[in-house]
Amino acid sequence: YHGVSLFFAAEYSCEYGSLKFYALCGVGGVLSCGLTHTGVVPLDLVKCRMQVDPQKYKSIFNGFSVTINEDGVRGLAKGWAPTFIGYSMQGLCKFGFYEVFKILYGNMLGEENAYLWRTSLYLAASASAEFFADIALAPMEAAKVRIQTQPGYANTLRQALPKMFAEEGIWAFYKGVAPLWMRQIPYTMMKFACFERTVEALYKYVVPKPRSECTKGEQLVVTFVAGYIAGVFCAIVSHPADSVVSVLNKEKGSSASQVLMRLGFKGVWKGLFARIIMIGTLTALQWFIYDSVKVYFRLPRPPPPEMPESLKKKLGLTE
Repeated sequence: YHGVSLFFAAEYSCEYGSLKFYALCGVGGVLSCGLTHTGVVPLDLVKCRMQVDPQKYKSIFNGFSVTINEDGVRGLAKGWAPTFIGYSMQGLCKFGFYEVFKILYGNMLGEENAYLWRTSLYLAASASAEFFADIALAPMEAAKVRIQTQPGYANTLRQALPKMFAEEGIWAFYKGVAPLWMRQIPYTMMKFACFERTVEALYKYVVPKPRSECTKGEQLVVTFVAGYIAGVFCAIVSHPADSVVSVLNKEKGSSASQVLMRLGFKGVWKGLFARIIMIGTLTALQWFIYDSVKVYFRLPRPPPPEMPESLKKKLGLTE
């Protein structure tokens, strides 16, 4: 037994579920969400403008050319600072707390139930993590939408924050938190549960050898593919709420239900194709960066779950 623990000490930098493990997972979350979201600011800017002003910004390509004509190429980077800060905070909470809740709820269920109910476990852990992540993201998301969609409101984060506070007080930063939950919680539940089950399926049916025999590089390729598949589902699930959030932050005094009624069924699906490309790529990159950080820091990365021996005996699956 002592030999086993020495082997793990050499292979891993910390224990699974330790404070150091959670902290480094949080660092992975900061890098994976902060970098990827900042990288797609131009696409996000055009998407938000299409949702808020469809008459002026008719399509993605049209949106890009109108923006470049009016503000130059630099105009495409509008809102990069709140995006980077906001999504770094969100990533810290999203990935860090996901690992915390996954272990916490798994221990509450016990080994056998945690395996049988693993999809529900992923859904519950990711929903709990995202609840806190959105509270961290809300102030910066509100500032980002103002900077990107209200011409002349503010060009930088330093201009936007005091102006927003002067107009609406602290409420300006948190009025979007409920629609954010509407958009992000289903998205994150899909992102984590779909990813976990896709990884499991890929190793079971697609990858020709067991995960333990795959190199770190091969494992990261599986991570990327599973991330992209999960991302496509994520985009579809959360798109209607995303449309509502964009319109809501632009307009003062309207509620989510009023916006939803006005947009109608067709209106809420505007810009879906752009978002599938954006979110698919984003989600794949996020999982890839997150897993790479885990590899770099030598964190324990448990293989896809297998049925506990005790359960196999109960179900009569062992000789």
